[in-house]
Amino acid sequence: MTVLIAYDGSDDARAAVEYAARHVQPEPTVILTVWEPLLMQIAWAPLAAAAPVPSTDVEDGQYAEEKQAEKLAQQGAEIAAAGGLTDVTPRAERGTGPIWATIVDVADELDASLIVTGSRGLAGARSVLLGSVSTRVLHHVHRPTLVVPPKKDED
Repeated sequence: MTVLIAYDGSDDARAAVEYAARHVQPEPTVILTVWEPLLMQIAWAPLAAAAPVPSTDVEDGQYAEEKQAEKLAQQGAEIAAAGGLTDVTPRAERGTGPIWATIVDVADELDASLIVTGSRGLAGARSVLLGSVSTRVLHHVHRPTLVVPPKKDED
C-alpha cells in the first residue's frame, strides 16, 4: 500500500508531511503537488486574475507552473525523508478540474492506504470560492484520510 501526502508548499502542508513522517508506519509514500496552467486557474477563480501569478510560458515543452510543482513535490519529499520516511517519491500532477478531485483520483490510482493533507493550503481565491481542499477530499474520498492542523506556535 501507499501513503499519499498532498503538498503545496504551505506551512500547513509542511506540518502534514512532518506529522506523517513521525507517526505513520513506514511504507511507500508519494508526495503529490497538483498544478494547473494559469489559464485554467483563472477559469476556476476569476478573482485570482488580479493577483500576481506565474507565467504560462512553455519552455522546453514544460509549463512554468509544472516546473514549480515539481520543485514543490521534491521539497515535500525531502521533508518526508528528513523526518524518517525512506521510500518517498515526489509527483507533480496536472489537474484538469478542482485540486481535491485530482488528489482523490491519484489516491484511487495508487490504491492509497492513507491520504494526508494539511487543513489549509495555498489555494487562494479558489479556496474561498469552493471551500477548502481538505474538506472536499474528506467528502469525496472513500479511504482513510488524515487532516493535520497547523502547528501551534510555541512561546
